[in-house]
Amino acid sequence: MRLRERILRVLDSYDHKKIRIATLGSHSALNILRGAKDEGFETICLCKSEDAVIYRNFGVADNIVELESFSDLLKEEVQSFLREKNAILIPHGSFNAYIGKLDKLEVPIFGNRMLMEYEMDREKQREWFLRAGVRVPKVFRSPEEIEGLCIVKYQGAKGGRGYFLVSSYNEFREKVEKMIGMGLVNEDDLKKVEIQEYVLGANVYFSFFYSPVNERIELISVDRRYEHADALGRIPAKEQLKIDIEPTYTVIGNFPIVLRESLLRQAFEAAERIVEVSKEIAYPGMVGPFCVETIFNERAEMVVFEISARIVAGTNVGIPNSPYSYILFGENMYMGRRIARELRIAIEKDMLGEVVY
Repeated sequence: MRLRERILRVLDSYDHKKIRIATLGSHSALNILRGAKDEGFETICLCKSEDAVIYRNFGVADNIVELESFSDLLKEEVQSFLREKNAILIPHGSFNAYIGKLDKLEVPIFGNRMLMEYEMDREKQREWFLRAGVRVPKVFRSPEEIEGLCIVKYQGAKGGRGYFLVSSYNEFREKVEKMIGMGLVNEDDLKKVEIQEYVLGANVYFSFFYSPVNERIELISVDRRYEHADALGRIPAKEQLKIDIEPTYTVIGNFPIVLRESLLRQAFEAAERIVEVSKEIAYPGMVGPFCVETIFNERAEMVVFEISARIVAGTNVGIPNSPYSYILFGENMYMGRRIARELRIAIEKDMLGEVVY
């Protein structure tokens, strides 16, 4: 029996009047759990023991399950507990970073777990973008091909950890050794690096929501990241030249952005094409939150360099709303609540099977 059929069978066994929303205690859990509470759901937070204090203090988790590690989510006793509680899991970046392939997780997940695998494989991502006809950076297949300024990235959701800039093969080898020495990456990370042309411009992250219930794409919030490399701006250039600094792009937090209104057209057009192609590559296609990660160059042209097929941490800046979600809904709406709202309406319309996998 295929995984989707097994998940739907689990869903059929649930009491749909007692659905609970569950997630791992990390990344955007507070966002997800607060949203679930605002829409009337009971919540479950599965967190590391040392992090339980966070979720106790914010009071958004009705049930706190302490784990030794996030990988414990795959244990049969944990999955059985979730199924007994009629739980639907809301995935975020830690599911990719610490769980990996989700085919061993036989608990209903909001969204499309197959599409989440695309952000762990940059070649699949690039194929998706090319089929959608969006503008993407040039990619160099090997370090020997490096030409001009490039950024080196790893597979999966690493929050920018260990990313670095290079402009030649020799510089690539030198910086790889530095990153390994700093403990930011290991040899396994280096087996499938992607070397992208560095597009000079303004980074903009669009957090969309595709609603099967409403059959529409919704822009919920826009943000940019606050990264380790941003600290360089506080050091005068002459001082930078005196010391051996190797900045990386580890994400520390996020800032909200309100974009020039005329630029939104490019974002919506790209999102629409990406959603259409998603239906071809992984049935039933995009469901719920997704983030289109972009750069606007000096001509204000949008270049797409990554996608996340789930909630991203940048949506935390949109609590209780962003200008875009407020314009669309006329009430406080943020990604965690938007997810819970979709689930609540899907239950009412007997459409749960269309929004979980």
